[in-house]
Amino acid sequence: MKTLEKIQRGLGKSVASLASLVKIVLMSRRPTGRCRDRKDTIIIMGNGPSLRDAMEHDMDVLKAYPRMAVNLSALAPEFRELRPDYYILADIAFFLKVKTGKVPALWEALAGVDWPMTLFLPATARGMAEVRRLPGNVTVKYYNLTPAEGFGWLMRPVYDMGLAMPRPRNVLIPSIMSAMREGFRRVVLIGADHNWSKTLWVTERNCVVSVQPHFYKDDDKELRRAEEIFRNVRIHDVYENYAIAFRSYHNLKAYTDRRGVEVLNATPGSFIDAFPRTTLRHLKDEN
Repeated sequence: MKTLEKIQRGLGKSVASLASLVKIVLMSRRPTGRCRDRKDTIIIMGNGPSLRDAMEHDMDVLKAYPRMAVNLSALAPEFRELRPDYYILADIAFFLKVKTGKVPALWEALAGVDWPMTLFLPATARGMAEVRRLPGNVTVKYYNLTPAEGFGWLMRPVYDMGLAMPRPRNVLIPSIMSAMREGFRRVVLIGADHNWSKTLWVTERNCVVSVQPHFYKDDDKELRRAEEIFRNVRIHDVYENYAIAFRSYHNLKAYTDRRGVEVLNATPGSFIDAFPRTTLRHLKDEN
């Protein structure tokens, strides 16, 4: 049985590797080059509800390090107080031709940034009108959202070149990859709760419902958008997506370890089990 399992795993990785190479050819574009400067620590601020507690009790720690914000956080009242050094967008909704929901307000908020900030965008976003309207103090860098998995010896150089990454089912995957390409040798996660299963249920009409809380308050329009996304979704589809997301973190951990980059999770109660834990207070004690 062990021999059969090895053969099956090998075949699975072969198929995954070939599929990934095809995706790279079809989907990937020229990314911004890797930064050659070596930097120490960056805090990536996911939009999970635990970020609220961190801002209330450890704002001094957040401000003591370079920090990256993600997705819709520019609409939060604290955005201009945090003044993140880096920002990343990954949700496809931000780049559709027709902008709906909170997306127009997000681009307006980014256009109003008046401090030096690096914005990471998918390479397919080159030439967007919203990008051209960004102020000169916002430096735009491009990355590829192309998902790739398979043999480690093949995936590592693909990741190194910025052509692909472990399957990015959550914005934290491209966030960590972008931080690595920016030269940071230690990445600390906060607001990475990922306890989605706590907010998942099935109604008496067999409708799957999942309202994922954020550190900012979601309005009724955003809640309706979430409900629309889950229309016609089945519970096994949801858990399969969860499995892909959590497995991607383990694939990413194998890559960061080989490249000498330390990823630490400072999110209390996080469901991510791939990275060692720390606390923001521990970071403060280092200084």
